[in-house]
Amino acid sequence: MTVIVAGPVFVEPADRDRVVAGLRVVVEAARRYPGCLDVSISPDPLDPARVNIFEHWETPEILDAWRAIAPPPTFPAEIKEDRVRKHVVTRSGPAFD
Repeated sequence: MTVIVAGPVFVEPADRDRVVAGLRVVVEAARRYPGCLDVSISPDPLDPARVNIFEHWETPEILDAWRAIAPPPTFPAEIKEDRVRKHVVTRSGPAFD
């Protein structure tokens, strides 16, 4: 079973780009971590307060192990709203068949 963690978080618009830059260390380390299929943290192109989070992991256990050792962001900020959710995937296939 793979795991997807995805959704937006909202921060002060003035902080958004620094938040994304501060999370770069997390993205770089996660992408090197065994069992990480993908991680992306990016500014939303329409909403200046929104940061989009996407993580894809081989198993829930690998995600839990990663979270236990993940580096902290270099620019932490107050999250005003969090809509990120964890999805346990039991089946996958091509998106455009």
